[in-house]
Amino acid sequence: MEYKDYYKILGVDRHASPEEIRKAYRKLALKYHPDLNPGDKSAEERFKEINEAYQVLSDPQKRARYDQLGQAYSSWQQRGAPGDFDWSQWFTGTPGGVRVEVGDLDDLFGEGMFSDFFRAIFGGMGGGPTSRVSSRARPTAAYQQPATISLQEAYHGTTREIVSDQRRLQVRIPPGVKTGSKVRVAGAGPDGSDLYLIIEVAPDPQFERDGNDLKTTASVDVFILLLGGEIDVQTMTGRVKLKIPAGTQPDQVFRIAGRGMPFVKNPEQKGDLYVRLKVQIPKNLTHRQRQLIEEAAKSR
Repeated sequence: MEYKDYYKILGVDRHASPEEIRKAYRKLALKYHPDLNPGDKSAEERFKEINEAYQVLSDPQKRARYDQLGQAYSSWQQRGAPGDFDWSQWFTGTPGGVRVEVGDLDDLFGEGMFSDFFRAIFGGMGGGPTSRVSSRARPTAAYQQPATISLQEAYHGTTREIVSDQRRLQVRIPPGVKTGSKVRVAGAGPDGSDLYLIIEVAPDPQFERDGNDLKTTASVDVFILLLGGEIDVQTMTGRVKLKIPAGTQPDQVFRIAGRGMPFVKNPEQKGDLYVRLKVQIPKNLTHRQRQLIEEAAKSR
């Protein structure tokens, strides 16, 4: 099995802070997002790799386990010991290295969504594919399955096909779900028991979620901040106009009511969208623009 260097994938130092990891992820995810690279398989694979790395490094529990594995793997490489690295002791399971058996995950989550490395090491830790374990471990995974969806899917609602007890079922995931939400599928588990989909909403490169509210940034040139005007702001359903009063300060936050995430119990009700303004300073001024700015500076 190939070792995955998640720090290298995100281009961050091994001592990077959570904020540095988040910023690196958002930058790369925006660059390689499938919606911005239609038909580009290499970008799609890169996006999956970036998302997998962030799933691990953004989770303190997974990151701690990964760092321990990295130290052991590095030590093994330095020793130059014969034979392959002993992966079995790192497989997710009960203490002592219980073997994890992965099955039907591609049917549940889409082929190749997570690497074999991720499935084996983190499959039973939540936030990703949950594996079936041998009879020596508790067989709780048979009654619940994780489902990773995008923020857009969480906004609009979506469906997932699951395989349970040799049956294929289409499960409707309602709008407004969040990471940790449980979707009950009555009678879909073994012997007619209920099955629960445990929802994981993948990080979005443009929006940050805070409950039912969303946060984003928008670029605005310095002249609009000085004189006032309007800018286009991206929302989950398209662009809207945002009025900027004259004299607005950089990094000021504006609230757009009703443009956040829908409430699960009442999808017609939505949270708000908070927009932080990022100022753009023009690199090249005309002679006249420079004169006017110099005159304004003298009159302060």
